[in-house]
Amino acid sequence: MTRLSDLPPAQAKRLAEIECPDFTTRPWVSGPPLSERRIAIVSSAGLFKRGGEPFRGRDVDYRAIPGNTPWEDLLTSHISVNFDRTGLQEDWNVAFPLDRLKELAEQGVIGSVTNTHFSFMGASDPIAMEPYARELAGRLKQEEVDSVLLTPV
Repeated sequence: MTRLSDLPPAQAKRLAEIECPDFTTRPWVSGPPLSERRIAIVSSAGLFKRGGEPFRGRDVDYRAIPGNTPWEDLLTSHISVNFDRTGLQEDWNVAFPLDRLKELAEQGVIGSVTNTHFSFMGASDPIAMEPYARELAGRLKQEEVDSVLLTPV
């Protein structure tokens, strides 16, 4: 992910000065403050660990990705011709922002980052995915995750 400090100064200044909307509604969920939440990533980029089982076609299950997986061992098997992989080739944080979450945890913005993250294959049948999504919800509860960063592609 690009940081303002990585941009040319004029562009960074312009983006920093954009007025953010003031939302009058509040989230419908409750829970601890963000600074106390344990967060996991769930991606739809068809990610899997080298040596693991790649997604085939429109697989509806998911893959677990240990949080200590080196970037060179993270692969994608997403099959959509509409899925532009350029961003992933530049920086895995585009679809799997683990570095950013770890930075936020170090800064105390979020409580912690779980040890395991997950990926589904995008463009799969959501009805067929439901039993796996329910299974994953159980795993997330076991790992005491109370927030999920969904990274759709």
